[in-house]
Amino acid sequence: MSYDFDTPIDRRNTDSLKWDIYRGRDVLPMWVADMDFASPPEVIAALKKRVDHGVFGYTLTPVGLKNTIIERLKTRHGWEARPEWIVWLPGLVTGLNVACRAVASPKDAVLTTTPAYPPFLSAPALAGCELITVDLPVRNGMYQIDFEDLESAVTPRTRLFILCNPHNPTGRVFTRSELTRLAEICLSRDIIICSDEIHCDLILDIGNRHISMAALDQGIAQRTITLLSPSKTFNLPGLGCSLAVIPDEGLRKRFTDVMQGIVPHVNTLGLTAALAAYRDGEDWRLALIDYLRHNRNLVEAFVERTPGLAMSHVEATYLAWIDARDLGVKDACAFFDQAGVGLSDGKDFGGPGFVRLNFGCPRATLAMALDRMAKSIAEIKHS
Repeated sequence: MSYDFDTPIDRRNTDSLKWDIYRGRDVLPMWVADMDFASPPEVIAALKKRVDHGVFGYTLTPVGLKNTIIERLKTRHGWEARPEWIVWLPGLVTGLNVACRAVASPKDAVLTTTPAYPPFLSAPALAGCELITVDLPVRNGMYQIDFEDLESAVTPRTRLFILCNPHNPTGRVFTRSELTRLAEICLSRDIIICSDEIHCDLILDIGNRHISMAALDQGIAQRTITLLSPSKTFNLPGLGCSLAVIPDEGLRKRFTDVMQGIVPHVNTLGLTAALAAYRDGEDWRLALIDYLRHNRNLVEAFVERTPGLAMSHVEATYLAWIDARDLGVKDACAFFDQAGVGLSDGKDFGGPGFVRLNFGCPRATLAMALDRMAKSIAEIKHS
């Protein structure tokens, strides 16, 4: 079956956070991680059927959804999980904040690497914890974990390490050896790992493979909270359906205890969409990967030929982390905004001077955005 990712869908004046934040301005939004593609037709059909029923009462987990997820983890990621390990969440950011509160007490420390998805940097403070960050250096053209720096950053009160794999915003897919070394450090210091794997089904490089931290071995799994969601892969972020997979019963109880009375249940349509996406959306996902791979190549080629910009190869996600520090402008995000391209500001990720570009859009939209960026850079180079 063929899928149309080329035809633009007008999202203006639909209360879209991504688009309508620029209401009244000629700005192409390439910032928040929200693709401009319609979700899989199987998902849309399932939602229509559920809406036609007309009653939206309190909802149980759809029959088969947990087993569908368990089978997916086994076949795609080699992880033998169990249904009782799954905890439903209305969003992955909720999971990050619950993990901080479940694992650490006020005045304890939470460790992560930068650049980082902004909630990684805000969740520890919201839980009353100290945030410790370690920079990801670029070595051999790729962002890599500096394990010596990581070990030296651990304090006696470090309780949690938050991992993002595949990594947002750099697009890295960490290798088995990297994950094993990271797990060894955390387990030797009695540190729980919260592994955000929301982009695990968006591996762009042929031959590369996502490895779940908890799939390494049972000992590591018992010390890991894995966060997942269909939202990025199948473009469902507005439906609010995510999950945590927590093998250790005690850790899972601490997690669910923190949720009580505060975290709402996942809504009916979110669960309906999740089942349809995971069960029936594989052909669409594969077509999406091919399309995103081509878009990724266009962005990398653009950056390579543009003086003042640099980036590492994007192995996964639909996000490009672009170094604009040599561009010669005070504020790269504001500069491109004035050129008509809305990007995420790197300083929010702990990377001032960088911008994050979302290439999950029709190719014509991407080409227009890159053209605007090129023209604006040419103007300052010739001024």
